[in-house]
Order: sequence, then C-alpha cells, then structure tokens
Amino acid sequence: MANRTLIKGAEVALPTTVGTASSFGSATMVRLFNSHATNAYKVTLLEDTGAAGIGSFTMAAQSVEYIEKNSVHALLAENAAVLGAKVGFTN
Repeated sequence: MANRTLIKGAEVALPTTVGTASSFGSATMVRLFNSHATNAYKVTLLEDTGAAGIGSFTMAAQSVEYIEKNSVHALLAENAAVLGAKVGFTN
C-alpha cells in the first residue's frame, strides 16, 4: 500500500542563515521541494536553530525529499527556492 502524506503545516521557504534555521514547529518529518527550474541547492540539518551542523546534502532542481529528524533539529538551505512543510505519513 502506498503512503499518503498528511499535511501538518504551511509550505514556506527554508531560511538561509544559521540564526534563522527552522524546526518547522518541532516537526519530526518535513517535506522539501526545490522549486528552482535548473539549480541544485545545499540543505543543512542543525542540532537546533543556532547550533552546529549535523549534516547536509544537495537537492536537485525540481526534486522532492522527505527529511526525518528530531523535533529540535532545524533546517536551512543555500537558497530560499527550497520550500518546506511539516508533514506526516498515513497508511
């Protein structure tokens, strides 16, 4: 059976600086979409909104990724073209 996405918050542009990184309302699952037509951008996961990075990856243009994280972890992107929303899954 396919998973269905449960929308739990509004889609917004990811912040682009460490001090403004977002936990997406303490989300444990975030859906990301790189809305740029051609450019790939780096996405970084932080311990919290102002802390050291846990890791990062490059998101291809026009791609979707689902990030599972701890509720206090925060996300930021190299460019505001990367959008995110708090989500969950239902079966």
